[in-house]
Amino acid sequence: MPSTRFDFQNRAGHKLSGVLETGEAAPRAWAVYAHCFTCGKASLAAVRVSRSLAARGIGVLRFDFSGLGDSEGVFGAGLSADAADVVDAARAMAERGMTVQLLVGHSFGGAAVIAAASELPQVKAVATIGAPAAANHVLRDVPADLGDLLEGETREVVIEGRTFPMGAGFVRDVLAQDQARRIANLGRALLVLHSPLDQTVGVDNASHIFLTAHHPKSFVSLDHADHLLSKAADADYAAGVIAAWASRYLVSAPAAPTAEPATGPIHIEETGAGLFQVAVTGAGWCLTADEPRGIGGLGSGPGPFDLVAAGLGACTSMTCRMYADRKGWALRHTTVEVVHTGRTADAKDRFDRAIRFEGDLDETQRARLFEIAERCPVHRALTEGSVVTTTVLGDDR
Repeated sequence: MPSTRFDFQNRAGHKLSGVLETGEAAPRAWAVYAHCFTCGKASLAAVRVSRSLAARGIGVLRFDFSGLGDSEGVFGAGLSADAADVVDAARAMAERGMTVQLLVGHSFGGAAVIAAASELPQVKAVATIGAPAAANHVLRDVPADLGDLLEGETREVVIEGRTFPMGAGFVRDVLAQDQARRIANLGRALLVLHSPLDQTVGVDNASHIFLTAHHPKSFVSLDHADHLLSKAADADYAAGVIAAWASRYLVSAPAAPTAEPATGPIHIEETGAGLFQVAVTGAGWCLTADEPRGIGGLGSGPGPFDLVAAGLGACTSMTCRMYADRKGWALRHTTVEVVHTGRTADAKDRFDRAIRFEGDLDETQRARLFEIAERCPVHRALTEGSVVTTTVLGDDR
């Protein structure tokens, strides 16, 4: 199953390390997975649940919180920092055309996704696994006198056999969290998964979360599972339940055809997130298009004219590459930049294209590649004109 590296920068300027899990087919929806306290993206539960969700059509980003695993930054800033990392992860995915509609959090990561949801209007569903009802539950794992340290002071704290420097700021942040208010005001579908045998975060926490939350809400008992979901069967079961439950709330991108046709329609459909956001799906690929925040969009993807400009630039590069390879020329690399200027009362739409050809090319070859760029199919479609026909389909309600 495909696993690709996905690093991104958080609002503190640190690079966070993630892995994007996708199935064999294009995902129908996207999720972010938040790992348990002091764990990481490589924990058994993170890997197994994410991959199992991906196999069921939900692409998942699992990442290391700040200061853990391969991520930069300092661990121990508190729930506020973890929630901010979740938000930044979802926004980084949206910037790359993957709009996150589902948040999944394990243990303290469950508290983090609940805290993060209010900043992510596109998220439609939240699932927690073994999550505490209150953030201060995690203080049972740190020394009672940690909060007595002076500002800037830290102590070496051993958690699950590993040593972390932590300060009083962590305690203050956790104590300041009002998770009950967040749960009551979540405003999204909530799934609470918890094992009645959980010795780390007791199942009474699940009861508090469920009773505090408003509908739609669901509870599923993870019978016989431990807190860390160390058995593969338990992680797979949890993922199966999440995928089936979430399908009721997520806006799915249309499935790509199993066999890629030479030509075929590109499907554009509203996602329901924001005012303008749409899922754009072709044969074996999917991206998100949107408008900037300044005109009412979420800024989660390229706008319509961005896509036209991108098509012109991509076609330019591909056409030049095909020609140079056919001629056996030493074209090493091509870069194209396109700037669109909208039409005015006095002028048509304008696309300004700048091309850089790198390689051992003489002036004659460069001049010829410039001529070829002027003949790329998208360039000709824009400059010579096209025919657009429109058919109104029936309402399938």
